[in-house]
Amino acid sequence: MITTPTKIPTLLLLLAALALPCLSQSKIEMRMVDRVRIREAVNISRIYGEKIWAGMNAAPFAIILVADSVEFLVNHPSPSEDFITLGYDSVLCSQVYYRKAVFDKHFLATFPAVNGVNTIVMGTPENTGKSTSEWIVTLLHEHFHQYVNSTPDYYTAVNQLDLSGGDKTGMWMLNYPFPYADSIIGLQYKNYSRALSQTLSAISADSFDVHFKVYVSERKRLQQLLKPADYRYFSFQIWQEGLARYTEYKFLELLDDYEPSKEVSKLPDYVSFRRYHQALYKNMVHRITLWRLSDYQRECFYALGFGEGLILDRLNAAWRNKYLTDKFYIEHYSDGFNR
Repeated sequence: MITTPTKIPTLLLLLAALALPCLSQSKIEMRMVDRVRIREAVNISRIYGEKIWAGMNAAPFAIILVADSVEFLVNHPSPSEDFITLGYDSVLCSQVYYRKAVFDKHFLATFPAVNGVNTIVMGTPENTGKSTSEWIVTLLHEHFHQYVNSTPDYYTAVNQLDLSGGDKTGMWMLNYPFPYADSIIGLQYKNYSRALSQTLSAISADSFDVHFKVYVSERKRLQQLLKPADYRYFSFQIWQEGLARYTEYKFLELLDDYEPSKEVSKLPDYVSFRRYHQALYKNMVHRITLWRLSDYQRECFYALGFGEGLILDRLNAAWRNKYLTDKFYIEHYSDGFNR
Protein backbone atom coordinates (compact mmCIF):
# COMPACT_ATOMS: atom_id res chain seq x y z
CA MET A 1 0.00 0.00 0.00
CA ILE A 2 1.39 3.37 -0.98
CA THR A 3 2.38 5.62 1.93
CA THR A 4 3.95 8.61 0.25
CA PRO A 5 3.87 12.36 0.96
CA THR A 6 2.46 12.94 -2.49
CA LYS A 7 1.36 16.48 -3.39
CA ILE A 8 -1.96 16.82 -5.20
CA PRO A 9 -1.47 18.59 -8.53
CA THR A 10 -2.93 22.10 -8.33
CA LEU A 11 -4.65 21.71 -11.69
CA LEU A 12 -6.57 18.64 -10.46
CA LEU A 13 -7.87 20.53 -7.45
CA LEU A 14 -8.85 23.52 -9.60
CA LEU A 15 -10.77 21.31 -12.02
CA ALA A 16 -12.48 19.58 -9.12
CA ALA A 17 -13.54 22.91 -7.65
CA LEU A 18 -14.92 24.10 -10.99
CA ALA A 19 -16.92 20.91 -11.33
CA LEU A 20 -18.58 21.16 -7.92
CA PRO A 21 -21.45 23.45 -9.02
CA CYS A 22 -22.46 20.72 -11.48
CA LEU A 23 -23.03 18.27 -8.63
CA SER A 24 -26.36 18.46 -6.91
CA GLN A 25 -25.93 17.90 -3.18
CA SER A 26 -29.42 16.46 -2.93
CA LYS A 27 -28.36 13.59 -5.22
CA ILE A 28 -25.06 12.85 -3.51
CA GLU A 29 -24.73 10.49 -0.58
CA MET A 30 -22.41 7.76 0.53
CA ARG A 31 -23.80 4.28 0.05
CA MET A 32 -24.94 2.54 3.21
CA VAL A 33 -22.75 -0.50 2.40
CA ASP A 34 -19.64 1.71 2.38
CA ARG A 35 -20.64 3.44 5.58
CA VAL A 36 -21.13 0.19 7.50
CA ARG A 37 -17.82 -1.22 6.20
CA ILE A 38 -15.94 1.88 7.36
CA ARG A 39 -17.79 1.82 10.69
CA GLU A 40 -16.77 -1.83 11.16
CA ALA A 41 -13.09 -1.11 10.53
CA VAL A 42 -13.09 1.85 12.92
CA ASN A 43 -14.85 -0.23 15.58
CA ILE A 44 -12.39 -3.11 15.20
CA SER A 45 -9.45 -0.74 15.50
CA ARG A 46 -10.95 0.92 18.57
CA ILE A 47 -11.43 -2.45 20.31
CA TYR A 48 -8.26 -4.26 19.27
CA GLY A 49 -5.75 -1.74 17.92
CA GLU A 50 -4.08 -1.00 21.26
CA LYS A 51 -3.59 -4.72 21.87
CA ILE A 52 -1.28 -4.81 18.86
CA TRP A 53 0.29 -1.34 18.75
CA ALA A 54 0.39 0.95 21.79
CA GLY A 55 -0.96 4.37 20.85
CA MET A 56 -2.69 3.27 17.66
CA ASN A 57 -6.05 4.69 18.70
CA ALA A 58 -4.52 8.15 19.01
CA ALA A 59 -3.68 8.19 15.30
CA PRO A 60 -6.13 9.94 12.93
CA PHE A 61 -8.53 7.66 11.05
CA ALA A 62 -9.22 10.15 8.26
CA ILE A 63 -10.50 8.48 5.09
CA ILE A 64 -11.21 9.50 1.52
CA LEU A 65 -13.51 6.96 -0.09
CA VAL A 66 -13.15 7.29 -3.86
CA ALA A 67 -16.36 6.38 -5.68
CA ASP A 68 -16.78 6.45 -9.45
CA SER A 69 -17.24 10.22 -9.83
CA VAL A 70 -17.23 11.62 -6.28
CA GLU A 71 -15.01 11.10 -3.26
CA PHE A 72 -16.12 11.33 0.35
CA LEU A 73 -14.07 12.57 3.30
CA VAL A 74 -14.71 11.05 6.74
CA ASN A 75 -13.15 11.54 10.19
CA HIS A 76 -11.02 14.46 9.04
CA PRO A 77 -10.31 17.26 11.55
CA SER A 78 -9.73 20.05 8.99
CA PRO A 79 -11.15 19.53 5.48
CA SER A 80 -9.79 21.71 2.71
CA GLU A 81 -12.08 24.31 1.11
CA ASP A 82 -12.75 22.20 -1.98
CA PHE A 83 -14.87 19.79 0.09
CA ILE A 84 -18.59 20.44 0.63
CA THR A 85 -20.31 19.20 3.76
CA LEU A 86 -23.03 16.57 3.72
CA GLY A 87 -23.55 17.04 7.44
CA TYR A 88 -23.19 14.69 10.38
CA ASP A 89 -23.55 10.97 9.64
CA SER A 90 -25.03 8.98 12.54
CA VAL A 91 -23.69 5.67 11.17
CA LEU A 92 -20.11 6.92 10.94
CA CYS A 93 -20.39 9.30 13.90
CA SER A 94 -18.55 11.84 11.80
CA GLN A 95 -19.07 14.84 9.59
CA VAL A 96 -18.95 13.74 5.95
CA TYR A 97 -17.74 15.89 3.04
CA TYR A 98 -17.56 15.36 -0.70
CA ARG A 99 -15.98 16.73 -3.84
CA LYS A 100 -15.53 15.72 -7.46
CA ALA A 101 -13.21 12.72 -7.57
CA VAL A 102 -9.54 13.71 -7.69
CA PHE A 103 -7.87 10.40 -6.95
CA ASP A 104 -7.91 7.17 -8.92
CA LYS A 105 -10.80 4.94 -7.88
CA HIS A 106 -8.45 1.95 -7.58
CA PHE A 107 -6.28 3.63 -4.93
CA LEU A 108 -5.13 1.87 -1.76
CA ALA A 109 -2.86 4.47 -0.21
CA THR A 110 -2.04 6.58 2.82
CA PHE A 111 -0.39 10.00 2.66
CA PRO A 112 -1.00 13.64 3.73
CA ALA A 113 -3.75 14.05 1.16
CA VAL A 114 -5.78 16.82 2.83
CA ASN A 115 -4.31 19.75 4.76
CA GLY A 116 -1.24 17.79 5.84
CA VAL A 117 -3.22 15.10 7.68
CA ASN A 118 -2.26 11.52 6.88
CA THR A 119 -5.37 10.28 5.11
CA ILE A 120 -6.33 6.86 3.78
CA VAL A 121 -7.38 7.08 0.13
CA MET A 122 -9.27 3.97 -0.97
CA GLY A 123 -11.54 2.94 -3.77
CA THR A 124 -14.65 0.90 -3.11
CA PRO A 125 -14.46 -2.91 -2.80
CA GLU A 126 -15.84 -3.23 -6.33
CA ASN A 127 -13.13 -1.00 -7.78
CA THR A 128 -10.26 -2.43 -5.75
CA GLY A 129 -11.24 -6.06 -6.34
CA LYS A 130 -11.68 -6.92 -2.67
CA SER A 131 -14.39 -8.69 -0.71
CA THR A 132 -15.99 -6.92 2.22
CA SER A 133 -13.81 -8.73 4.75
CA GLU A 134 -10.60 -8.13 2.81
CA TRP A 135 -11.49 -4.46 2.27
CA ILE A 136 -12.11 -3.92 5.99
CA VAL A 137 -8.79 -5.56 6.90
CA THR A 138 -7.02 -3.53 4.20
CA LEU A 139 -8.45 -0.39 5.79
CA LEU A 140 -6.85 -1.53 9.06
CA HIS A 141 -3.58 -2.05 7.18
CA GLU A 142 -3.75 1.54 5.97
CA HIS A 143 -4.65 2.79 9.43
CA PHE A 144 -1.44 1.19 10.66
CA HIS A 145 0.38 3.39 8.13
CA GLN A 146 -1.43 6.41 9.58
CA TYR A 147 -0.22 5.40 13.02
CA VAL A 148 3.37 5.13 11.80
CA ASN A 149 3.40 8.16 9.50
CA SER A 150 1.93 10.39 12.17
CA THR A 151 4.88 9.97 14.54
CA PRO A 152 6.81 13.27 14.70
CA ASP A 153 10.11 11.99 13.29
CA TYR A 154 8.81 9.62 10.61
CA TYR A 155 9.54 11.71 7.51
CA THR A 156 12.87 12.93 8.88
CA ALA A 157 13.97 9.35 9.54
CA VAL A 158 12.84 8.21 6.09
CA ASN A 159 14.77 11.05 4.45
CA GLN A 160 17.89 10.02 6.36
CA LEU A 161 17.80 6.66 4.58
CA ASP A 162 19.03 8.65 1.57
CA LEU A 163 17.15 6.54 -0.97
CA SER A 164 15.03 9.09 -2.82
CA GLY A 165 17.56 10.04 -5.50
CA GLY A 166 16.16 13.56 -5.41
CA ASP A 167 12.52 12.48 -5.81
CA LYS A 168 10.37 14.84 -3.72
CA THR A 169 7.06 13.05 -4.34
CA GLY A 170 7.81 9.88 -2.39
CA MET A 171 7.33 7.68 -5.44
CA TRP A 172 10.84 6.32 -4.93
CA MET A 173 9.25 4.05 -2.31
CA LEU A 174 7.64 2.19 -5.22
CA ASN A 175 10.17 2.79 -7.97
CA TYR A 176 13.54 2.41 -6.26
CA PRO A 177 15.91 0.49 -8.61
CA PHE A 178 16.33 -2.57 -6.40
CA PRO A 179 18.27 -5.38 -8.16
CA TYR A 180 15.23 -7.60 -8.60
CA ALA A 181 16.54 -9.14 -11.83
CA ASP A 182 20.10 -9.83 -10.63
CA SER A 183 20.59 -13.60 -10.88
CA ILE A 184 23.00 -13.84 -7.92
CA ILE A 185 20.67 -11.81 -5.70
CA GLY A 186 17.74 -13.87 -6.95
CA LEU A 187 19.42 -17.16 -6.04
CA GLN A 188 20.29 -15.96 -2.55
CA TYR A 189 16.79 -14.56 -2.13
CA LYS A 190 15.49 -18.05 -2.89
CA ASN A 191 17.77 -19.54 -0.21
CA TYR A 192 16.73 -16.91 2.31
CA SER A 193 12.98 -17.13 1.63
CA ARG A 194 13.07 -20.93 1.78
CA ALA A 195 14.83 -20.76 5.15
CA LEU A 196 12.27 -18.20 6.33
CA SER A 197 9.41 -20.48 5.27
CA GLN A 198 10.93 -23.48 7.06
CA THR A 199 11.49 -21.45 10.22
CA LEU A 200 7.92 -20.19 10.11
CA SER A 201 6.60 -23.75 9.75
CA ALA A 202 8.63 -24.79 12.82
CA ILE A 203 7.64 -21.81 14.94
CA SER A 204 5.97 -23.97 17.60
CA ALA A 205 8.26 -27.00 17.19
CA ASP A 206 11.38 -28.16 19.02
CA SER A 207 13.30 -27.76 15.75
CA PHE A 208 12.72 -23.99 15.66
CA ASP A 209 16.23 -23.05 16.85
CA VAL A 210 17.87 -25.19 14.15
CA HIS A 211 15.78 -23.65 11.36
CA PHE A 212 16.15 -20.16 12.81
CA LYS A 213 19.94 -20.42 12.75
CA VAL A 214 19.88 -21.31 9.05
CA TYR A 215 17.43 -18.49 8.33
CA VAL A 216 19.63 -15.91 10.07
CA SER A 217 22.66 -17.15 8.14
CA GLU A 218 20.87 -16.91 4.79
CA ARG A 219 19.49 -13.46 5.65
CA LYS A 220 22.96 -12.18 6.50
CA ARG A 221 24.29 -13.64 3.27
CA LEU A 222 21.65 -11.72 1.33
CA GLN A 223 22.61 -8.55 3.18
CA GLN A 224 26.27 -9.08 2.27
CA LEU A 225 25.42 -9.42 -1.42
CA LEU A 226 23.29 -6.28 -1.51
CA LYS A 227 24.80 -2.82 -1.81
CA PRO A 228 24.32 -0.81 1.43
CA ALA A 229 21.60 1.40 -0.13
CA ASP A 230 19.81 -1.65 -1.53
CA TYR A 231 19.82 -3.27 1.90
CA ARG A 232 18.43 -0.08 3.43
CA TYR A 233 15.59 -0.20 0.90
CA PHE A 234 14.98 -3.91 1.56
CA SER A 235 14.90 -3.28 5.31
CA PHE A 236 12.62 -0.27 4.94
CA GLN A 237 10.11 -2.20 2.86
CA ILE A 238 10.08 -5.13 5.31
CA TRP A 239 9.65 -2.68 8.19
CA GLN A 240 6.92 -0.58 6.59
CA GLU A 241 4.92 -2.77 4.23
CA GLY A 242 5.77 -6.24 5.46
CA LEU A 243 4.91 -5.44 9.06
CA ALA A 244 1.72 -3.75 7.89
CA ARG A 245 0.71 -7.12 6.38
CA TYR A 246 1.74 -8.76 9.67
CA THR A 247 -0.57 -6.25 11.40
CA GLU A 248 -3.48 -7.43 9.25
CA TYR A 249 -2.82 -10.95 10.49
CA LYS A 250 -2.57 -9.87 14.13
CA PHE A 251 -5.96 -8.18 13.84
CA LEU A 252 -7.40 -11.35 12.32
CA GLU A 253 -6.01 -13.45 15.18
CA LEU A 254 -8.04 -11.30 17.55
CA LEU A 255 -11.12 -11.45 15.32
CA ASP A 256 -11.58 -15.23 15.30
CA ASP A 257 -14.49 -14.95 17.75
CA TYR A 258 -15.57 -11.44 16.80
CA GLU A 259 -19.17 -10.88 15.78
CA PRO A 260 -19.48 -8.19 13.10
CA SER A 261 -22.51 -5.98 12.82
CA LYS A 262 -25.58 -7.51 11.23
CA GLU A 263 -25.31 -5.06 8.34
CA VAL A 264 -21.81 -6.31 7.49
CA SER A 265 -22.44 -10.01 8.10
CA LYS A 266 -25.41 -9.94 5.73
CA LEU A 267 -23.44 -8.51 2.80
CA PRO A 268 -23.23 -11.12 0.01
CA ASP A 269 -19.43 -10.93 -0.23
CA TYR A 270 -18.76 -11.11 3.50
CA VAL A 271 -16.44 -13.96 4.54
CA SER A 272 -16.02 -14.72 8.24
CA PHE A 273 -12.89 -13.18 9.70
CA ARG A 274 -11.87 -16.61 11.02
CA ARG A 275 -11.97 -18.02 7.51
CA TYR A 276 -10.12 -15.04 6.08
CA HIS A 277 -7.52 -15.39 8.86
CA GLN A 278 -6.74 -18.92 7.67
CA ALA A 279 -6.71 -17.91 4.02
CA LEU A 280 -4.33 -15.01 4.60
CA TYR A 281 -1.83 -17.25 6.39
CA LYS A 282 -1.85 -19.82 3.60
CA ASN A 283 -1.53 -17.13 0.95
CA MET A 284 1.46 -15.47 2.64
CA VAL A 285 3.28 -18.76 3.20
CA HIS A 286 2.69 -19.63 -0.45
CA ARG A 287 4.22 -16.32 -1.53
CA ILE A 288 7.26 -16.72 0.72
CA THR A 289 7.87 -20.20 -0.61
CA LEU A 290 7.12 -19.84 -4.31
CA TRP A 291 7.29 -16.23 -5.43
CA ARG A 292 10.43 -15.33 -7.36
CA LEU A 293 11.97 -11.93 -6.69
CA SER A 294 12.43 -11.23 -10.39
CA ASP A 295 8.74 -11.89 -11.09
CA TYR A 296 6.96 -10.19 -8.19
CA GLN A 297 9.61 -7.67 -7.18
CA ARG A 298 8.47 -5.26 -4.45
CA GLU A 299 5.31 -7.28 -3.74
CA CYS A 300 7.54 -9.98 -2.20
CA PHE A 301 8.36 -7.73 0.75
CA TYR A 302 4.80 -7.91 2.12
CA ALA A 303 4.95 -11.67 2.67
CA LEU A 304 8.52 -11.54 3.98
CA GLY A 305 7.60 -8.98 6.65
CA PHE A 306 4.54 -11.02 7.58
CA GLY A 307 6.75 -14.05 8.22
CA GLU A 308 9.50 -12.15 9.98
CA GLY A 309 6.98 -10.44 12.25
CA LEU A 310 5.65 -13.82 13.40
CA ILE A 311 9.19 -15.04 14.02
CA LEU A 312 9.85 -11.94 16.10
CA ASP A 313 6.78 -12.82 18.17
CA ARG A 314 8.43 -16.17 18.91
CA LEU A 315 11.78 -14.58 19.82
CA ASN A 316 10.69 -11.52 21.80
CA ALA A 317 7.07 -10.93 22.79
CA ALA A 318 7.82 -7.25 23.53
CA TRP A 319 9.56 -6.43 20.23
CA ARG A 320 6.79 -4.08 19.07
CA ASN A 321 7.77 -1.64 21.81
CA LYS A 322 10.91 -0.86 19.78
CA TYR A 323 9.16 -0.39 16.45
CA LEU A 324 8.74 3.40 16.46
CA THR A 325 11.93 4.23 18.34
CA ASP A 326 14.38 1.95 16.47
CA LYS A 327 13.20 2.20 12.91
CA PHE A 328 13.71 0.19 9.73
CA TYR A 329 15.80 -2.84 10.79
CA ILE A 330 13.85 -5.78 12.19
CA GLU A 331 17.07 -7.54 13.28
CA HIS A 332 17.35 -4.89 16.01
CA TYR A 333 14.24 -6.23 17.71
CA SER A 334 15.71 -9.48 19.06
CA ASP A 335 19.13 -10.58 20.27
CA GLY A 336 18.48 -13.82 18.42
CA PHE A 337 19.75 -12.24 15.21
CA ASN A 338 23.16 -11.74 16.81
CA ARG A 339 23.71 -15.33 17.90
